Amino acid sequence: MSRVKAVFLDRDGVLIACLIRNGRPFPPLTMDQVEILPGVAEAVKQLSEAGYLLLGASNQPDVGRGTISREFVEAVNCHLLEELPQIHEIDACYDFDDASPRRKPNPGMLLEAAQKYNIDLMDSFMIGDRAKDVEAGRRAGCRTVFIDHAYHEPRPQPPADFVTRSLLDAAHWIVSEPAAKDIAP
Repeated sequence: MSRVKAVFLDRDGVLIACLIRNGRPFPPLTMDQVEILPGVAEAVKQLSEAGYLLLGASNQPDVGRGTISREFVEAVNCHLLEELPQIHEIDACYDFDDASPRRKPNPGMLLEAAQKYNIDLMDSFMIGDRAKDVEAGRRAGCRTVFIDHAYHEPRPQPPADFVTRSLLDAAHWIVSEPAAKDIAP
């Protein structure tokens, strides 16, 4: 059985807009604040057509902190899966303890998905808008993409394999990579 190539997508800041306060990103708190970012629909379609399994991997520590409900996070995820049917699933880590193996920058969510779907992590990508996302991808053995929204927080060190401002630019880069040519269905 051949191994699957995947693109792991952070949710807030990659698929949907964050709320920005004092230069820092926060998740939406109500459904009317959920805004799919420009170019996302085209990007996920392009990645899917190139043969990648698309999986969300999102830290949602505000559930553990009690500032948003798990039901709300799951409602947002369901909405995204309806609007962006190329995404197979969205996994979330609700822990706010950095020691949790599933909480990025730890690679637990990616490693679990790799086992579940027979993913070749070395031929896969992690796309995120925060240093923790990039580090999780690196620790899992994926190539990494950093979507730079110029937040007032540390940037990934070492830098991601590709830095851009949009998921659509990231998708263009991924499908133009030489390894991508080997996986089209």
